[in-house]
Amino acid sequence: MRQFRAIISKHKSNKTSSSQQATPSTTPATHPPATTKPTTMSSAPLSGKVAVITGGTKGIGASTATLLVQLGAKVVVNYGRDSAAAEKIVSQLGSDKAYAVQADAGTVAGVEHLVKATVDKFGQIDILIPNAGILPMKTVESCTEEDFDRTFNLNVKGPFFLVQKALPHMAPGSSIVLISTTLCHASTVNGPYTLYCSTKGAIEQLTRLLSKDLLARKGIRVNAIAPGPTATDLFLEGKSEQVLKVLAGFHPANRIGKPEEIAQAIAFLCGQGAEWVSGQTIRVNGGMA
Repeated sequence: MRQFRAIISKHKSNKTSSSQQATPSTTPATHPPATTKPTTMSSAPLSGKVAVITGGTKGIGASTATLLVQLGAKVVVNYGRDSAAAEKIVSQLGSDKAYAVQADAGTVAGVEHLVKATVDKFGQIDILIPNAGILPMKTVESCTEEDFDRTFNLNVKGPFFLVQKALPHMAPGSSIVLISTTLCHASTVNGPYTLYCSTKGAIEQLTRLLSKDLLARKGIRVNAIAPGPTATDLFLEGKSEQVLKVLAGFHPANRIGKPEEIAQAIAFLCGQGAEWVSGQTIRVNGGMA
């Protein structure tokens, strides 16, 4: 007990001595000057970058190609059959900034050809956007093996092997943006979307796992966007005005999205402002879900 009291007494003595010696400062605390300059926004933040976009001649793909060129990138737009659409977008963007490559984006041979053509033309790949896809309206009963294979080939197999073939030509800091859909998260989606949403669920899981792998090993970011209903040929096909009005009603803004609005989100994920974003699926749907 005497030893414990001695320790307490000594502690009090030291505390009193310290408080007597300390002189409170009346001068405001100062901080060292900042050593970094404020970041300025470049008018061409993607200058020197090369982007590959499958399904790049229409809809979201074409809008994305247009925006990336405006931001300074060169783009390779892949197409399947519509050479007129490919020629049109290359003409609009300029043959020095855009290059069209015909290839089946749902086959290994097709994506190998696309990657080789890109590297032969521009020497590198910095941005990869596997955008090509199909949206079959099939119930479980009506879906055939051919429907299943065709949908998974273009929506899942193609993106997977495009990433695989492009990786040797992608440097640290490169970006991959995969395409999902808000329909995976919408409570209003019904049976005919089962096959399509199954492929997009696979894409979201692929995004998460590729991000963990590629960011750690190669410094490559992987994200996905999940658009809501958007006014593309793919989405509008076969839908009446009445159906489109109902779909628009699911949005707080009472309209469906525009391809250029989706392109803005993709461009963000490709740029420096998203360098700390990876493994995410960004829903771009006007608040629908």
